[in-house]
This record gives sequence, C-alpha cells and structure tokens, in this order.
Amino acid sequence: MARRRTDKVISRSEFVTIGELVRLTDIRYSTLKYYTECGLLPFFQEDTNLTRRYNRIDSIDRLDRIEELKKKESP
Repeated sequence: MARRRTDKVISRSEFVTIGELVRLTDIRYSTLKYYTECGLLPFFQEDTNLTRRYNRIDSIDRLDRIEELKKKESP
C-alpha cells in the first residue's frame, strides 16, 4: 500500500485524489463523490480501473462556487 502524502505535498500538487480533496476542503467524501457522479466536479482518469485525479485548483474553485450557490438558495 502506498504511503499517504503529506498536506504540504498535496497543497502543491497539480492533481489530487478524491480523498486528498476531502482533506483540503473538509467536504465529505460522499458529497464529493455525488458531485463527481453528477458531472459537477470534473476529473481525469487514465483508464477504466485507475484512480480518478482532480485538478486541485479548478476543483477547489468549483467547490467554492457550489457552496456560494447553496448559501444563496437557502432561506
């Protein structure tokens, strides 16, 4: 099993896994998975059974925008 990357390494990486994205954003894994399955959170995957990789900066920007929209809609 591979060693877990440190937060410092993750915060400088261009691409991150969904688990690393959870650590960066404090958004639940199931929520990120839902956004991915709905097409709201784009990812890169080299082949069918390989790990999905998310562009760190684009994904965090997208998640921030989703949170803004959710706040606007709540009464």
